[in-house]
Amino acid sequence: MSKSQSLALDWGWTVTAPTAAAMAAGGAYGLASVGALTGMPPEYALLAAGTGALAQGGADFYQRRPLVHGIARCAAWLAAGGWCAQALAGQDALTWSAAGWWGAGTAGAMVLARGLVTAEKTAEGGRAARKLQKWANGKAGEWQRRLADLFRLEGHRVDGVRRWKSDVGYTVRVQMPDSTPDLPVDAPRKLAAALRLPRGGGVQITDGMAYGEIQINVTEKDVMVEELPLPDDTTITTINDPIPLGLYTNGEEAVMRLLDDCGLLVGQIGSGKSNQVNVANAGLLRTNDCVVWHIDTTGAGISMPWLRSWAIDGTSDVPLIDWVADTEEEAHIMLDVAREGISARKSGYQDLMASANDDKIPVSPQVPAILIVVDEIAELPMALMNKLDSVVNTGRAVRVRSLLCGLRATQDTITAAMKKQSRNRCGMRVSDPEELHHLFASGGTRLDPKAAPHRGSGFLSAPDENDVITDPAPFKGYRITPKRTDHLAPHFAGRRPTPDAVLLDTAPGRYYASRWARVLPRLYGDRQLAATTRPYTDTEVLRPPLDPVNGLPLTGADPVTSTPSPSPASTGTSPGPTPQPDAGARIGGAALAALLNSAPRSPRTATAGHEQGAETDRDGITADFGRVIEQTGGPADRPDPVPELLRTAHETVVAAGGRMHTADLAAKLGLDATALGTELGRLLRAAGVERPGKGTVRTGAANESKSGYLAETLAEAISHYRNTQ
Repeated sequence: MSKSQSLALDWGWTVTAPTAAAMAAGGAYGLASVGALTGMPPEYALLAAGTGALAQGGADFYQRRPLVHGIARCAAWLAAGGWCAQALAGQDALTWSAAGWWGAGTAGAMVLARGLVTAEKTAEGGRAARKLQKWANGKAGEWQRRLADLFRLEGHRVDGVRRWKSDVGYTVRVQMPDSTPDLPVDAPRKLAAALRLPRGGGVQITDGMAYGEIQINVTEKDVMVEELPLPDDTTITTINDPIPLGLYTNGEEAVMRLLDDCGLLVGQIGSGKSNQVNVANAGLLRTNDCVVWHIDTTGAGISMPWLRSWAIDGTSDVPLIDWVADTEEEAHIMLDVAREGISARKSGYQDLMASANDDKIPVSPQVPAILIVVDEIAELPMALMNKLDSVVNTGRAVRVRSLLCGLRATQDTITAAMKKQSRNRCGMRVSDPEELHHLFASGGTRLDPKAAPHRGSGFLSAPDENDVITDPAPFKGYRITPKRTDHLAPHFAGRRPTPDAVLLDTAPGRYYASRWARVLPRLYGDRQLAATTRPYTDTEVLRPPLDPVNGLPLTGADPVTSTPSPSPASTGTSPGPTPQPDAGARIGGAALAALLNSAPRSPRTATAGHEQGAETDRDGITADFGRVIEQTGGPADRPDPVPELLRTAHETVVAAGGRMHTADLAAKLGLDATALGTELGRLLRAAGVERPGKGTVRTGAANESKSGYLAETLAEAISHYRNTQ
């Protein structure tokens, strides 16, 4: 039996006011009965009653109770003492007459005690409400003046101020004037400075319940500095429930809802991202209707802590992580099983969906959801990214979802499909506000990284219980340690579901049974494994053959159709064998080259600068640019509609690491900085694209903030020109 379920004696006893009155009356009756037998003087009873009345009066005065209530309680003490003295003097405590008076007095004392307590609670609640209302009215007046002074507002109205239950801040509800429905982008920083808030506190501005209404959330204390241990709760949950990640500054739990929507979790090195992934793992493994698969080709770091109880200690009979892809080949097999399983579930569970009157599969331990957690996504080749895109785009109805984790959420690491389909977005501590602006499409420009300055803190935007995406808000993530993981693993092992037969009854599904026979030797080498692993490893090891051209596993799954393939016409060569893209590259090499070469080039790009001597540099730029081309769907059979300056600027910025100051970009292109900024600004405006923040970026050796461009901003404009051709 676990410690949380073991029986324990509870020596505590909550004494109510009526119970206390009955106990005092019982003591008086016992004193009178025993005293009569021993000849106790009646004066002792009066002395005890007087002492009790005096103590009661002092307590009532200290607690500031009403005077009438204090007099009533003291009178009750004196009445009990008088009855006791009378019984001692007449030695008749055990007579029916004395007992009757005692019973009547006891009943009256109990009723009086209950009435006094109820009246005092009501009065105390009224005093607290009046005090809170007085505080709220004062704050409302302060905010009315503060908003007018800082932002020169006229016609606004502060409708109310609500204190948080956690007592670390409050929310101000403001009705904005028609001419100014929102505050400036830098309003949170100005307000935080005006309030002199500490680091870790801050101001967050969100939309209200109606247009023209905003809510200003003020965190007055640094609640991010303290560590929050993962709560000790191992009760069974379901994937229908939200997955807890930590606490918001107002004390509410920060959660993701991963049944219908995918998730993004990003954070720079040292931000607490890995811990947050493990917290999400704990929430997923606590359910009994969600199968968890992992893809981590950098060493399976997110999986090893959860496999230890099964593979090494032998305290769990089943692996908590149902499948771990530690290599690109294993990841291809896993994603092929997922892709084919999605198609199989769509046709195989039509009756189940009809019986539930829903167009999505109802999850259960027999038909569980599949959640694929992917870490270090930037390390995956483009072929795997295409398969992940397919899962992200097609798996919602059949409950196959993903949680994608990485160091950044830029377009060179996260595809457009992944970002658009991930309504749960978590950004751990960052040093550059532009990272938050890019991750959070709504409300990101209002965020200040200094509101979450500590390790384990970040910002979260996710659907609420009404499926409405909330604005990103700062939160502090729970902390989970290796010892805590070892403690939780045996509790979670007994509830782990297995994939259903329909999902695995596909051509790639035959490689599922021998997954651990392939994976465990790579993870643990020659280390002695627990006996609990033998049912999973004592089996025939199946490995799919490899394509001799691109090296991809041939699992029998249909190929991904999103990867563009070159045509003879686009290459300008005679018809012949079509070159296959390299699976290990970040893009389809030959296909991309054909796609880029099909676009018309200006005389500048046809000069000797792009001949053999510069071909290596151009190939590097082409490779990085390939991801954008594949995402935006650039056609290979018609002229490229992207302006030459925009395309060249994007290639140069990508080659420089994804961000460049305008002056440096102009120097690279041999143009005047002012002229370049004017022309690029015109092209971006024509595409309806705005640069994040104030159009400044931090880069260079000094990490200075100057006017510049991000690769993803230019890529968004390229996408617009291609999509509107």
